[in-house]
Amino acid sequence: MSAEVDKLLHGLVQGIRPQVGERADALLGRLRDELPDFWEHEDLAVLALHEITGHLTTFLDLLDGQVAMDEVEPPELAMEVSRECARRGLPLSGLLRAYRIGHMILLRQMQAEAARLTDDTQLVSDIVTRMTDSGFAYVDIGSEQVVTAYQEERERRLRQRLAMTDAAGRRIGTTLDITRTAEELVEVGTEDFADLVAVDLLDSAVSETPEPHHRAPDDALLRRVALGTPGAVQDCPAGVPAHRYPEGSMQERALRSGQPVLRIGVEPGGSAPWEPEAGDSVLLLPLQARGAVLGLVQLFRGHSAAPFDHDDLSLGQEIAARAAVSIDNARRYTHERLTALTLQRSLLPQRPVRSAVVETAARYLPSGGRAGLGGDWYDVIPLSGARVALVVGDVAGRGLEAAAAMGRLRMAVRAFADIDLMPDELLTHLDDVVIRLSREEGRNEGGLSATCLYAVYDASTRTCSLASAGHVLPALATASRPDASSGSVAKSVGFLDIPMGPPLGVGGLPFETAQFDVPEGSLLAFYTDGLIGSGASGETGSRAVLREHLAAAPESLDAVCDGLLDALVPDQPVDDTTVLVARTRALDPRHISVLDVPSDPAAVSRARRFAADRLEEWGLEDLSFATELIVSELVTNAVRYGRSPIQLRMILQASLTCEVSDASSTAPHLRRARTFDEGGRGLLLVAQMADRWGTRHSRDGKVIWAEQPIPREDDGSRGGVQAVPGVDLTITVPTTPSPLPEVTGGAAHGRYGTPLRRR
Repeated sequence: MSAEVDKLLHGLVQGIRPQVGERADALLGRLRDELPDFWEHEDLAVLALHEITGHLTTFLDLLDGQVAMDEVEPPELAMEVSRECARRGLPLSGLLRAYRIGHMILLRQMQAEAARLTDDTQLVSDIVTRMTDSGFAYVDIGSEQVVTAYQEERERRLRQRLAMTDAAGRRIGTTLDITRTAEELVEVGTEDFADLVAVDLLDSAVSETPEPHHRAPDDALLRRVALGTPGAVQDCPAGVPAHRYPEGSMQERALRSGQPVLRIGVEPGGSAPWEPEAGDSVLLLPLQARGAVLGLVQLFRGHSAAPFDHDDLSLGQEIAARAAVSIDNARRYTHERLTALTLQRSLLPQRPVRSAVVETAARYLPSGGRAGLGGDWYDVIPLSGARVALVVGDVAGRGLEAAAAMGRLRMAVRAFADIDLMPDELLTHLDDVVIRLSREEGRNEGGLSATCLYAVYDASTRTCSLASAGHVLPALATASRPDASSGSVAKSVGFLDIPMGPPLGVGGLPFETAQFDVPEGSLLAFYTDGLIGSGASGETGSRAVLREHLAAAPESLDAVCDGLLDALVPDQPVDDTTVLVARTRALDPRHISVLDVPSDPAAVSRARRFAADRLEEWGLEDLSFATELIVSELVTNAVRYGRSPIQLRMILQASLTCEVSDASSTAPHLRRARTFDEGGRGLLLVAQMADRWGTRHSRDGKVIWAEQPIPREDDGSRGGVQAVPGVDLTITVPTTPSPLPEVTGGAAHGRYGTPLRRR
């Protein structure tokens, strides 16, 4: 019986061999009907047709005895179909089912053929049994190898995907620069993935002001920010005009819908960076982060490479999502940095402060790293009596929060400077402000903290009073001796060694004012720790460089500031840097006149004569009426309510200042006298006659001062009082000295003496 089975099987195989192609085509058709979703890819169906032909030939050889079961090998094309299914993400179960269905169909066809060759039912049954055993054995062998090939390809692609994902995580977003982040996306995308990558961002995402929308508008403007091929990223100049995708193009549809597009054989006429040909494939991946559409990344493969598949689409989406977050981070950082920088610069002095007592120059240099802007600030505040306040501070923190806090502290310093507090008292009040702000903002731990240095230079005495709240102390460069050969003046540079208080915000600890002499023409260099803490040589080396540059400082203070920044600050500083340089001037002794006033009402007339004589000596007779009235009122109040010693001091600089000092700590305040009051109008008269007036306190008492502008021929001045349109300056001078207005103690902590401007 075995011989008869072999003979009949041989005849059956020989009859089927010429029909292998036709039977393979018919078998594929049946498989299409059974598994329609599995064969939706035409290129895979063509490949499967050749695979089925190979399977039929191998199976017929097995039945005909030309190959033993232990030697049978499925065709290599079957392995390629398996790998292709793995690449396209087709399920392995579908592939194995196709194998079982195909072999069952083939066995039924061969059973029908065997029945036509013989009427012996037993022989047909034996033939069917042998074909079934051989068929299932062949399916088992083929399935095992197909599964192995499928899993190997999936693992390979998984490793590739993990490698690309890891590379994207490591290499995309290394900076907070939008263009560089897009270029990093191009570099990753063109490594064993795409032949060309283009990144287009919405103009609103690249610009500084508008926020991107949750969906791209129909007429969205885009800018090409990165373009590259394997190993080469092309420059995309910032000046390239913005463009729009053609209406109805796949790029426009993908950007508007926010859905990715996988296309093989892309149509010409879109916004592709090359002209596509038949067989080219493209991935269009919208860049979306935090609900906002940022742009579109286009990935292209030429027809010579394997087209993109669904695995590639999934991988591309993951990389694009990572890149979109990095681009959005860079965009947000850039926007916040520009906003903070604009805010910070708007809060700093907008132009050099002109002062008769110091010449100043300053620079603010923002940090260049990821840390963001800090809270550095500086200020130059003119004070009464030929004095000026020089301020440098640094708020801990970064970004808009630090810039806003800096602005609030700077305004607080100006307000305290207006009431002429001593440096240590000013820092004490500023410390209270910082603590209060921390409580208001709910900063229980690690609250608002800042450093500040407040110095007051007095040109009349050539002294500087200074207090520091945790801030680095300034350097002082004084002229020592002229150089006989060059005629230049050498400078001796030192760093002040005075007590330093705690940073602002600590609370409960005292500050101390130190006073030191400052020769005329000296340089005071104030700075933040970014100047001496950013260099590679460390703080000690930076101080040595600072000393060297100040010793050879040029005449121009702007050049001094620029030289210090060039020498001490790296190209990408990690911290903000502020430099304030002041060259001191001394007041001409001929422009200062002092009179000791006895505590006697009769001394008031002598003080008036003294003031008139000084004005005549200085050629300011036009100011006599207003000045004598101011001096009379201030001296009268000091004699009646103050304590000896009493002193009148007149200072001529850009304005005329009259100061009356006494040993009393109480200060008068301005009040409105009633109609029939015999006194109470003294300070009102002073306020009307002077441009500014105020009170400042010292360890020995108080000083009440009043400033008048120097009249010019073209400013409409008469008798030292400027004519102000719409203001009645008619004054009735009483025949008896007016009493002092009401006074209140505790002026050091009150609001008395706030400088008033004439209305």
